[in-house]
Amino acid sequence: MEKFIVQHCAPLRGTVRISGAKNAALPILAACLLTREPCLIQNVPPLTDIFAMIALLEGFGAKASFDTSAQTVSVRAETLSAPSASYDAAGKMRASFLAAGPLLARLQSASLPLPGGCQIGSRPIDLHLKGFSLMGVSSRQEHGIVDLWCKSLRGKPIYLDFPSVGATENIMMAAVLAKGTTIIENAAAEPEIMDLADFLRKMGADIQGDGTDTITIRGVKELTGATHTVIPDRIEAGTFMAAAAITGGEICLEGMGEDLLKPVIAKLAECNVKTETSPEGLVVCRKGRLRPANLKTMPFPGFPTDMQAPFMSLLTLAKGTSVITETIFENRFIHAGELQRMGARIKIESRSAVIEGVEELTGASVRATDLRAGAALILSALAAKGETEISDIYHIERGYHQIDEKLRRLGADIRRAQSS
Repeated sequence: MEKFIVQHCAPLRGTVRISGAKNAALPILAACLLTREPCLIQNVPPLTDIFAMIALLEGFGAKASFDTSAQTVSVRAETLSAPSASYDAAGKMRASFLAAGPLLARLQSASLPLPGGCQIGSRPIDLHLKGFSLMGVSSRQEHGIVDLWCKSLRGKPIYLDFPSVGATENIMMAAVLAKGTTIIENAAAEPEIMDLADFLRKMGADIQGDGTDTITIRGVKELTGATHTVIPDRIEAGTFMAAAAITGGEICLEGMGEDLLKPVIAKLAECNVKTETSPEGLVVCRKGRLRPANLKTMPFPGFPTDMQAPFMSLLTLAKGTSVITETIFENRFIHAGELQRMGARIKIESRSAVIEGVEELTGASVRATDLRAGAALILSALAAKGETEISDIYHIERGYHQIDEKLRRLGADIRRAQSS
């Protein structure tokens, strides 16, 4: 097992290229199962979750190859040999259940383990199953396996009780080959939804309304192959923006615009962090002491839950009291205890965290409890006095490609070492 050793650093400066969005690439790769023809997906980050999704597709009988240097994935699902996946192939990754919609569309059946991933709270699949049921799908859950089957998929109006990203994506992918029209109301509107819809349209799907709360999908008889470039990762971008802010530096996010990051930019402005658009990309810098801010995580276009932990790190050094309210996941404050080991003053009250800013953090031995918590610990370690050791970094590498190398190019003192 590896760990990161991070020393206090000077303000970070320079330019960083943001990788493709993992949360956009995963459903797009799953959507490649919808066609017999070859698909080429570009700007795919070589992350453990991506490799897991590719292995999952291969388990269904698709042929897939990943050129990690070019960051392109080629997939051809000309024939699908089986609609089922083992726990080893699917159970460790939340996005594995996104194969259900495409498998139902192609084979009228699917058998998948209940999804895994970071332990940040309950992430049930009930909304996925509700949507599928309305489309004519029967389901059974036994021994951690979800079996799904139908005679044919039928387009139907579907209202989601919560704008779930995963349920919206899964229903969209099932609906593109269903008979009739599917209307998803209270749909998620995240940029990753729009990226998936763009890919499906390139394949010949008839989709309208993505990016709003009502998405209309008219089923077609078949889809073709397509080439698609994945959007940049707005959470990685937000993390590097927070890195500029917490170290008092200036970082240019190469090629990034404001569209994907408006809620993060707005909260950074409250914290005394300036963001400007330049010909090279988005430039982030901090002038003076960090100011406190209150924030509440919400579905897009609200403040993203994946940026909650990095912002908590930032607010531990703000002058004053901040309050973070987490509305998406009920168990997403585990990192607060690790930040307290570094001297942060944080009090958890149900789904809110009250943060009293301190003058400085100090290095300590801490553990990444999940993906975004790990990123938050790196941020705090950059600003903390002394040395910080971060263990269980495999969580971080599920969502950040070469984050240590990117930070070193900006002036950070971070290195890998073997855990004892």
